[in-house]
Amino acid sequence: MERVESIIDSYGCERHNLIAIMQDIQAEFKYLSPEVLELIAKKLNVGVAKVYSVATFYENFSLESKGKYIIKVCDGTACHVRKSQPIYNAIREHLGLKGKQKTSANGLFTLETVACLGACGLAPVVTVNDQVHSKMTPDAMIELLKQLEKEDAENG
Repeated sequence: MERVESIIDSYGCERHNLIAIMQDIQAEFKYLSPEVLELIAKKLNVGVAKVYSVATFYENFSLESKGKYIIKVCDGTACHVRKSQPIYNAIREHLGLKGKQKTSANGLFTLETVACLGACGLAPVVTVNDQVHSKMTPDAMIELLKQLEKEDAENG
């Protein structure tokens, strides 16, 4: 929480900086926990409901813990037509994700879909921690996941 406080303090605890504060905290921790939202409310002297309403209004904010690797599968028109859905399905199956689960049990991967990544000429496109992987296939994606798992195991 010390780092969270220092981020809030760097904005002078000004209410009008709420979104910027939340963006910086999420950039650091990949999500906004209930404890963090309560601390923001306290430090900015605003209601917790106000902070939660901002966090839930903007799609970019996440209230759930995310994995070390955030995988975004584009499902825009070009990617969808070029079969992004089988890639998404292969990732879910490989990671053992069930129902609405987005993060793997080991906490290593979080899977999301996005409306467009802006790389239509490279479709289908997947990003891993914002690194673009173009003309992806289900098999190539599984190989990439295995490589990331191996690297993570080696780096402990």
